Amino acid sequence: MKKFRKVLDGLTTSSPVNPGGSPGCGSAAGTPSAAPTPRELEIQETLMSEHFQICKTVRHGFPYQPTALAFDPVQKILAIGSRSGGIRILGRPGVDCHSQHESGAAVLQMQFLINEGALVTACADDTLHLWSLRQRLPAILHSLKFNRERITFCHLPFQSKWLYVGTERGNTHIVNIESFILSGYVIMWNKAIELSTKTHPGPVVHLSDSPKDEGKLLIGFESGTIVMWDLRAKRADFRIYYDEAIHSVSWHHEGRQFMCSHSDGSLSMWNMRNTAKPFQVTFPHGKTQRDGRKESCKPILKVEYKTSRNSSEAFVIFSGGLSYDKAGRRPTLTIMHGKAITVLEMDYPIVDFMVLCETPYLNEVQEPYAVVVLLEKDFVVVDLTQSNFPIFENPYPMDVHESPVTCTAYFADCPPDIIPVLYSIGAKHKKTGYSHKEWPVSGGTWTVGSQTYPEIIITGHADGSIKFWDATAITLQMLYKLKTSKVFEKPKTGDMGRSADLVEEDPYAVQMISWCPQSRIFCVVGISAHVILYRFSKHDANTIITSLELRLQCEMEDVISPSDTENTPCFSDPSGHSPQPQPPSPRSNTPDSVRDSIPCLKVKDRMIRMPPGYQAELVVQLLWVDGEPPQQITCLDLNSAYGLLALGNCNGLAVVDYLQKTILLCMSTLELYGSADPFQRLTRSPRKNRQSTSDHVNGHCTSPTSQPCPSGRARVPGGPEGPRLARRGPGRPPFRKAQSAACMEVSLPVSSLTEESRENSFSRSRSSSVSSIDRETKEAVTTLQFAESYGRKSDSLPTPCLWVGTSLGLVLIIPMSIPTDEQERQEDPVTVAPTGTVLMLKGSVLRFGFLDCGGALINSPYEVWRDQHAPDDPDRPRKRKLVNFSPSSSQEACGDGHLAVVCSERQAKVFYMPSQACLYVHNITESSFVLRADVVSVSNSVCLACFCANGHIMILSLPSLRPLLDVSYLPLTDMRIARTFCFTNGGQALYLCSPTEIQRITYSQEMCVNLQETLGELFTPIETPEAQNRGFLKGFFGGNAQTFDREELFGEASAGKASRSLAQHIPGQGGIEGMKAAAGGVVGDLARARIALDERGQRLGELEERTALMMTSAETFSKHAHELMLKCKDKKWYQF
Repeated sequence: MKKFRKVLDGLTTSSPVNPGGSPGCGSAAGTPSAAPTPRELEIQETLMSEHFQICKTVRHGFPYQPTALAFDPVQKILAIGSRSGGIRILGRPGVDCHSQHESGAAVLQMQFLINEGALVTACADDTLHLWSLRQRLPAILHSLKFNRERITFCHLPFQSKWLYVGTERGNTHIVNIESFILSGYVIMWNKAIELSTKTHPGPVVHLSDSPKDEGKLLIGFESGTIVMWDLRAKRADFRIYYDEAIHSVSWHHEGRQFMCSHSDGSLSMWNMRNTAKPFQVTFPHGKTQRDGRKESCKPILKVEYKTSRNSSEAFVIFSGGLSYDKAGRRPTLTIMHGKAITVLEMDYPIVDFMVLCETPYLNEVQEPYAVVVLLEKDFVVVDLTQSNFPIFENPYPMDVHESPVTCTAYFADCPPDIIPVLYSIGAKHKKTGYSHKEWPVSGGTWTVGSQTYPEIIITGHADGSIKFWDATAITLQMLYKLKTSKVFEKPKTGDMGRSADLVEEDPYAVQMISWCPQSRIFCVVGISAHVILYRFSKHDANTIITSLELRLQCEMEDVISPSDTENTPCFSDPSGHSPQPQPPSPRSNTPDSVRDSIPCLKVKDRMIRMPPGYQAELVVQLLWVDGEPPQQITCLDLNSAYGLLALGNCNGLAVVDYLQKTILLCMSTLELYGSADPFQRLTRSPRKNRQSTSDHVNGHCTSPTSQPCPSGRARVPGGPEGPRLARRGPGRPPFRKAQSAACMEVSLPVSSLTEESRENSFSRSRSSSVSSIDRETKEAVTTLQFAESYGRKSDSLPTPCLWVGTSLGLVLIIPMSIPTDEQERQEDPVTVAPTGTVLMLKGSVLRFGFLDCGGALINSPYEVWRDQHAPDDPDRPRKRKLVNFSPSSSQEACGDGHLAVVCSERQAKVFYMPSQACLYVHNITESSFVLRADVVSVSNSVCLACFCANGHIMILSLPSLRPLLDVSYLPLTDMRIARTFCFTNGGQALYLCSPTEIQRITYSQEMCVNLQETLGELFTPIETPEAQNRGFLKGFFGGNAQTFDREELFGEASAGKASRSLAQHIPGQGGIEGMKAAAGGVVGDLARARIALDERGQRLGELEERTALMMTSAETFSKHAHELMLKCKDKKWYQF
């Protein structure tokens, strides 16, 4: 425990503009604080640096850009590889693990060591990796890097330790899985084909051993050549030269015939007794044309040929093969069972598929029961046991990206009753028609940990939908889906008033959300400058949605013509950046295009039946003004105890009473200051032409929170109306195509970035020095928070206040007078009176937080949830029940007052209220700027968590602002992460790591230590099923598969060593980590010694190879010398 003391006497206020005293504070400006000021502030801070550590916990969603698929039929776990080198391993719900290849190379193919708890991956950098799955976090045991050949196909027979590797040159190498070194046995392409063949057969596209004889290896080359290689005799049994390229090969389980898929959309069947030509060629989707020829079809990329006991007909399942003339058809998976052909259309292109069978033995009846289909953006499992082939309901959250994600929110330690309520409402809207059988990927084990608490993740999407997810105990399960677009009328194409700009747009895209879990009040901010307030009810209701309209827009008294704009001199930028061009206006200045006093969207004005769940109650919309679109909303706060809603943008601030459905305040930021403006900005003359600027310094937005807007005065409702001409200013158009947060197209809340940053590069935050240009520019409202605080220095008791932060680093405190009686609250007006109280920081203000004098977090007051549409109960009348956290309730020893934590892009400060004295200051960053900051609870204490544009995650103690953690977590932060990163209590955070995946991380040391306990077990000890006894007669007539000793054939004793220059063995970190876990005794020492010996042996082997080359060279030289000696032996001296 360390005590931090700060003497408050004699301290001036925090404003660096006026070091001699506080800037003007309305009527209280310059007067000393009337509140009692303690001589000393004693706060015991318990958080230390050792309490923090950064690590990833779990990844949710669909693997982005998948490339490969693998399945273990005994362990019943599934693996998906991706283009970025990621591996996702899935089992039963809760068993979900993500691992990453350090190289980042795409995963080409994967092979499970069936029932061994291991996985082999082949990557695009021609490296094989052996992963151990026997621990909760998979680790690489060995790697083998091919230096001279490109890997194209791998095959690992069941219960074999020898992996066949085909290459682009057409060669086949063999790798020992245990030691991960190459065998000297190599099948060269020129030995596999006939010597008379004049062309190269192409890369190896298929390898498989015969179900009848494991000593026979079937090699398929891309050109259409198929070779049955006898491994014992080291020669080809037969060769097939087909005139169509081969994509895949599949065996019948008896090993007497196999099927090939080809590039012309055909399937060829081959019999082992006669390989001169196929005994059957079919075009499943090719119709015979009038001239007798088959119509051309697309390639069949993969085929599976499986048999079943209950039917004499085999299953033939393949992807592709449709005719070319059917343009626009979706990708298909075709299931042929006898004469029945079923075509399943998929929403996305098929990457790979696998047929799941009951037995792992290839020489037994396969008994297929499901097909796993990996699509580009989805994952589908088809039930083969039912004739209509239904799909299984996916237990994994693979539809996070159903509509592109535009914003996220993370709530830890929610009220325990909220998750069951949301689930019960959402379950009523689930799709039906799924298979009734259990999910077939059921491997691994997972149990809910003891230290769990309710967690909810909320995602906003481009189509206006909201999804609530249960994120408790590292899982993710969809609870409830809300569609905000249902509040509005559908735009008509011919509506010239609004919808001409809405064609192929996403006007409902969610920009930010605000949720009060205790009162269950939910607010959504849309890209069309609208706010929707929802209340939760378990009962359906017929209601009319109230709509409020705001004219929160800059006024333009005079017209600025294009010539005026061109002749206007640009502001110089000390950093050398040139001004950025403004986006072109999407609508011309014609009388038809004049829009004034209309919203971007039309709210339904009729009685609407709303189902149980979240029901819209109020919509607040910003209006067009003189052809100028409303600027997007930059910040929002909601307080259920006060019944108030505050929103801000680059023009000003508005406060709405959602209980009385009235607008309390609608003012520009400049008007909020009054005479207390620290920059002494003057109102411009309405007769002068106003120069429109979009930046405070150099003509373009340099801060993540500054918004381009023309300077001017925000219109107050009821103000004087004057004649104006329509003019399109540099403000952004009302809509644009709303991509996901991954595509950086939707403006997000305060932590989001603007137009320049959308080019995927972070610009410098603006300078903290205020120039004359700054004084002429409008400032945006960047953050808002309701709290019980002190609006003036002279206040002795806390009152409801609204804290306002701006893009110039200024903080305004607006006190409010709210009636306390419930009846009066519904009828009497709420008084909002800006006092001019100003605090100042460097950079745009991002976050507020409030602590009592003991250092404990002060939560915002809230209203306890009550169902407004529940039947009336005379014994229990529905009254508002408020829970208030007064800052002076638990600080008798400390006196009155509380601490206010303010964090900006560059700086954090702690103020003592009501004296407004600055106690602590910390400059967070000088070279970058903060994107996201939150005051969070960790380990029964409070800290300030910051995420910077350079990828650093910083933790500061409170209230002393000591740096506790500074980690470069993401060296190159991209825009997607910047827009979706958010912290929550309990030491957790999340961000969108790809357009389809959510990554959760922790910055708590305790959670990092306990992470292993919360993850699922990937490997479960299971007995390998025994092979079936095929009977005497089948064995007598050659039905049994022949086995052979691969070790004798491929081992070093018989095959010799492979050239070390062909591939390089790289020891993995998994073995070292496992060794460290078991270290501390002789076992650990022996393991370390063994690794050292292996490395020494590798070096000795390289030396041995060089020595052998020198010996060969010496022998050649000796031979030539001997031949020369014999030639010259009998010659006389004169014959030379």
